[in-house]
Amino acid sequence: MKISFKPLLVLLVGLSMASCVAKKKLTALQSQYDKAQADLVKCGDNIQDYKDKLDRLTKTQQETENQKNASLSTIQQRDLQISDLKDQVADLKKLRDKQMEQVGNLTVLSKAANDNIDKTLSQLASKDKYINLLQAARTKADSINLALAVNLKSVLNNGIDDQDVEIKVDKTVVMINISDKMLFSSGSSKISSNANNVLGKIAQIIKSRPDLDVMVEGYTDNVAINTDCINDNWDLSVKRATSVVRTLQQNFSIDPNKLIAAGRGEYNTLTTNDTAEGRATNRRTRIILMPKLDQFYDLLNPDKK
Repeated sequence: MKISFKPLLVLLVGLSMASCVAKKKLTALQSQYDKAQADLVKCGDNIQDYKDKLDRLTKTQQETENQKNASLSTIQQRDLQISDLKDQVADLKKLRDKQMEQVGNLTVLSKAANDNIDKTLSQLASKDKYINLLQAARTKADSINLALAVNLKSVLNNGIDDQDVEIKVDKTVVMINISDKMLFSSGSSKISSNANNVLGKIAQIIKSRPDLDVMVEGYTDNVAINTDCINDNWDLSVKRATSVVRTLQQNFSIDPNKLIAAGRGEYNTLTTNDTAEGRATNRRTRIILMPKLDQFYDLLNPDKK
């Protein structure tokens, strides 16, 4: 049997040729795959670049938006400042107009003001003369009162305790404070026998000064009193003042037209009523020697200077 190798050769050649073709295709496909992979990597890089660019653009856009908002806020503030400045300018204009009006009024008043100044200066000159007159009158009144106080102290000095009688000058009057124990018994408005001594000496001064009025004031402490003859401290103070006035009139012939009786009750105290010593100080009779009003006004009369 004769075997034919020709078909086998053809087959091998065909297989060899097919194998070559497949290898070429495989190589070509591998090359395409590699290229596709490279392109894919490149595309990924490009995509990342685009993402980075997008992020930068977004950030830039946000910053731009913030700057825009800040600019708008600044513009609004400036608008408010401009509006406020306009209001200030309007107020300044009103003030200017008002000041101009006042200047105009001052111009109109200047002549009248000058006339008034001249008149005022003239009046001041005459007032200076009157002030000097008042000072002279006060000096004279003070001198009279001082001399009166000195005479009283001299007259009362003999036989009378300084603690029981106080003499002082107060403005235009001379005041004599006498403790109640020198004039009255406790709770009584009847003059004691010892009272005539001090009242007689005071009467001498009163008689020597017919130009004086005499006010007698009664004072008590705050201890309540209510008897058949006396209702309260008001009543007691008035009755004591009246008893002194009556004694000056009846026993020492003092003109009743110049005598005044007044009661001050438990008020107008000199010190506290909380202690026995304080209550003793507040129980007193005050005799006030004061110039008559017409005599006092004579001191202010320029014609009698």
